[in-house]
Amino acid sequence: MIVGGGKRGVVSTCCYVARTYGVRSAMPMYKALKLCPDAVVLTPRMDLYVKEGRRIREMMQRLTPLVEPVSIDEAYLDLSGTEALHGAPPAISLMKLQKAIESELRLTISVGLASNKFLAKTASEADKPRGFFALSIDDAPAYLGPRSVRVIGGVGAQFEKKLNADGIRIVRDIQKIDVKTLVKRYGETGLWLHNCAFGRHARQVDPYSERKSVSSETTFNEDIADRRLLEDFLWRLSERTADRAKHSGVEGRVVTLKLKTHDFKSLTRRVSLNEPTQLAQVIFRVAKPMLAREALGERYRLLGIGLSELVDAKADGIDLADPTALKRAKAERASDKARGKFGGHAVMTGRGVRIKIASEKKNHEA
Repeated sequence: MIVGGGKRGVVSTCCYVARTYGVRSAMPMYKALKLCPDAVVLTPRMDLYVKEGRRIREMMQRLTPLVEPVSIDEAYLDLSGTEALHGAPPAISLMKLQKAIESELRLTISVGLASNKFLAKTASEADKPRGFFALSIDDAPAYLGPRSVRVIGGVGAQFEKKLNADGIRIVRDIQKIDVKTLVKRYGETGLWLHNCAFGRHARQVDPYSERKSVSSETTFNEDIADRRLLEDFLWRLSERTADRAKHSGVEGRVVTLKLKTHDFKSLTRRVSLNEPTQLAQVIFRVAKPMLAREALGERYRLLGIGLSELVDAKADGIDLADPTALKRAKAERASDKARGKFGGHAVMTGRGVRIKIASEKKNHEA
């Protein structure tokens, strides 16, 4: 089973059987279906994932207030000092949580238990799916030793190539090198490599860890060169990004446009705002000129828009340079309420209607 977009989309996730064929997350769908042609493909249901993710987060927070979300389906929990509260050690508390999630939500989870975030993450990958794995700091060097350097979070493809060129392929190769040599060769990163190789990691669980960005993107079923159609999709993505920012209670100071050409070349363009925003009409107004400078006949397969440098959202204010800004903001807030009450199509712009009609026409023709 593969969860993802159409043939031009990418894989969001897949079952473990599909992974044995070489399918992986973020892989283009056409490649995934080539590797696993008999796979059942399901369309992503983000609203449902967010809803279930929140329910699981609430169950985690009953164990400890120190919960650091990493993604929609992953989080770190610090259970230090909770033995007296729950009348059981962390291992038992986590087993009970795992069982409760499966019985109440009919979802399975994997748990990694360790004394720091790096080892807990490593342990969580060891016994999937529906696993439970504990890794002590004493056992860490032997457990990590034969594994690729990529097991260390933060060692990406490029750094791996550099390490490989230096004769370092597995963690044991790092363990054999004197820490002074590592520091001399790689600077502060050398000290970090040394500590991770022996299972040491200082970063604490941070329940207030800030989300770095909110964004939305789409891969087209067919390459698009028409500027007007690209702008229509840009508006839809601006709405989605704004909805996610509003839902998270944040607004951003930087608007980023992302494009991918028909031959897979990626482009990003950014504009910094005088004031942060979470409004779709502001995001679109800023991104539209960036798109216009690129939409000069080139065919694009992907379009995305995002907000970064996030801050807590505040009330809409008066913009002396744009007297109608507050009025437009109020209109957008009213539209949000209507869509929340009556459904996503309750209030639509002309651009939104054009895309909906075009999509329905394509489906009818198919």
